[in-house]
Amino acid sequence: MKKRLISITMVLLLMVSLVAGCDSKPKETYISIATGGTAGTYYPLGGALAKIFNDNIKGVNANVQSTGASVENVGLVSKGEAEIGFIQNDITYYAFTGTESFEGKDKITNLRGMAMLYPELVQIIATEDSGIKTVDDLKGKKVAIGAPGSGVEANARQVLAVHGMTYNDLGKADYLSFNEAADQLKNKQIDAAFITAGIPTSAVTEVGQTSKIVVVPIASDKIAKLNEEYPFYTEVVIPANTYNGQTTDITTAAVMAMLVVSDKLDDDLAYDLTKQMFEQRQVIIDTHSRGNDINIETALKGMPIELHPGAKRYYDEKGIK
Repeated sequence: MKKRLISITMVLLLMVSLVAGCDSKPKETYISIATGGTAGTYYPLGGALAKIFNDNIKGVNANVQSTGASVENVGLVSKGEAEIGFIQNDITYYAFTGTESFEGKDKITNLRGMAMLYPELVQIIATEDSGIKTVDDLKGKKVAIGAPGSGVEANARQVLAVHGMTYNDLGKADYLSFNEAADQLKNKQIDAAFITAGIPTSAVTEVGQTSKIVVVPIASDKIAKLNEEYPFYTEVVIPANTYNGQTTDITTAAVMAMLVVSDKLDDDLAYDLTKQMFEQRQVIIDTHSRGNDINIETALKGMPIELHPGAKRYYDEKGIK
């Protein structure tokens, strides 16, 4: 009887220990990263981040979503359908303030900043024959201003505004896509075009191979004025020889690709995600050349919304303001 009691006790203890062991097993935390199309830049960068998080943060299971990019990603993160989203910071600002493409809709105020990534430059490209050398010279000229409702069109309108101009001051404002603008520059159907993209932009490179072009600068004081009204703008330089015939550095404005998260993301997790992204940055560089532009020193430059507290804690530790 005593032996049987001991046996039963041992079985019960074994069962308790097994249950306790199951309960103590760390739960997985799923992180969905909303990117863009598989042929774009966001998608491979998202894959690099997923690898970093899975390899370096215990209990995290990160995966990448291919999406329609910025505008769709705003919805996915705000609705809790993705934990991290790649978004251009001007789109983030419009969503947060209910302006431009988000005008008339409820403001999306539950997004928080994680990091600024790399610049998308506002490039004003003119034909040499047009005589355009400054933004003011666009008066009376035929200018491509981007597709209707696009980020490029908003950039064009805002840049003209800080120079005291509207579309009415242009000879003609053409709502053209990148490729349409490039073709019409080649054929001299237009005098200049606004193009917002990373450099070098293939559409601009192609124009420069067959036509003499001028890259028009935006002065630093005008960029500062832009930034006062639209905090997502930052000043950057297009290095000399980026395009054929461009022999000097050109100052211009840029918006930035950025990472956003929900305000409901756990503070400690947000801290770990931010920390590992920068401390394992070489993984991103090895995946895509844009990784070279992702630096902690510029991680807050052009941040248009409030930082997530967890990300902020990491930047505070590193002295980044």
